[in-house]
Amino acid sequence: MSTFDHPTLIKNISQSMTELRKAQPEAMQGFGQLAKAAMAPGTLSEKHKELMALAIGITQHCSGCIGFHVKALHRVGCTREELEEALAVCVYTGGGPALMYASEALKAWETMAPL
Repeated sequence: MSTFDHPTLIKNISQSMTELRKAQPEAMQGFGQLAKAAMAPGTLSEKHKELMALAIGITQHCSGCIGFHVKALHRVGCTREELEEALAVCVYTGGGPALMYASEALKAWETMAPL
């Protein structure tokens, strides 16, 4: 079972990114524009793009990515069943290490669910 406190983790990362935005405004603005363009609804829905981003975060072993994208998945109306199906693909393609992070994502889903 994951011991991460994802809400606190993403809050701390956001605070650190604020400092990086001050130190490297052009680079961070460029990253923000890239994220906005990549995640904009198009042929693929925002939900499908967030599921893809979560899957990449899981297979790259990024707990911060898991927190941010699980939060976004709640916002865009993803269901637990959709999440679980995507997690199965992560485990299929990423093996045992992905299973550990998929379990973490499921715990994040539970702890970050809107009230």
